[in-house]
Amino acid sequence: MKELTKAEEQIMQVLWRLKEAFVKDIIPELPEPKPAYNTVSTIVRILEKKGFVSHRAFGKTHQYFPLVTKEDYTKTHMGSFVKNYFSNSFEQMISFFAKEKSMSVHEMEEILKIMEGEIKKQKK
Repeated sequence: MKELTKAEEQIMQVLWRLKEAFVKDIIPELPEPKPAYNTVSTIVRILEKKGFVSHRAFGKTHQYFPLVTKEDYTKTHMGSFVKNYFSNSFEQMISFFAKEKSMSVHEMEEILKIMEGEIKKQKK
């Protein structure tokens, strides 16, 4: 699966949230400064060529919807992120965020609970 550009990812985030949308529905959901209609339309067509979205035609206008789920994209993207930045080690990734103080004690405790639950599941 291809990686999305920042602009493409912003539009996909909107489509994942709205499920389906016309270009005019996407624009208000994007951060300031709002891109031009033609810019959003071009990016959506690029996403369609990449296989991330499809459309239903209503006369001259198109309603777009995602073909790739947010979960599927996240799995692929996070896997390559860990591989490229942390030598394919989740341990190194978690350690990095914990040491950089990007994580609060509460977040670390929650991760620990999740991990303990997964360990119990996998040992069964």
